[in-house]
Amino acid sequence: MGYRVAASTVWKILNQAGVDPAPRRSGPTWKQFLSTQAHTILACDFFTVDTVFLKRIYVLFFVEIASRQVHVVGVTAHPTGAWVAQQARNLLMDLGQRAARLRFLLHDRDTKFTAVFDAVFTAAGIQVIKTPPQAPRANAFVERWVGTIRRECTDRMLIVGERHLAAVLDEYVAHYNGHRPHRSLDQQPPNPPPQVADLNAAGSSDAQSSVA
Repeated sequence: MGYRVAASTVWKILNQAGVDPAPRRSGPTWKQFLSTQAHTILACDFFTVDTVFLKRIYVLFFVEIASRQVHVVGVTAHPTGAWVAQQARNLLMDLGQRAARLRFLLHDRDTKFTAVFDAVFTAAGIQVIKTPPQAPRANAFVERWVGTIRRECTDRMLIVGERHLAAVLDEYVAHYNGHRPHRSLDQQPPNPPPQVADLNAAGSSDAQSSVA
């Protein structure tokens, strides 16, 4: 009849009528996509911390989906587009050759993720995927990490300012990446420290062999 109807209106009508969404007919589900492409996916987001002086500080971080390794790349009270884009460049430089293995960047539709920010990754051959509006579960790995750091760190401390928060996050991220066990990694940390040989044990075994 020529009337344009919004998708949300159609969903509401079908939902009230008890009609379920049509099944997916082709292609992998979102869960299957994340599982098969995990080693090529980088996800990012912001979270905020309020200081004792009632100043809100924004923290930009990235998570490597396959290893769960976290990179806190910047802390600021004023996350401008230029600042966010520079943090993206810094991350790619820090990753070095590892950045060549990445194919996808996953983030939400926050306006702080500007077109310049996305262009930094597309120039490196990384496709930017934006999650649907108001769908935090589509980027569940970063949401889970925000909950973890709040419970284990920032909610237990009084933060004075940006430098204090940056120092606290550096210590926590080093612990999280290098020592904190992760259930999905068979109770191993994302980036375990290298194994150090026990020289005393080796020396005693050599001595026993020589005696024998």
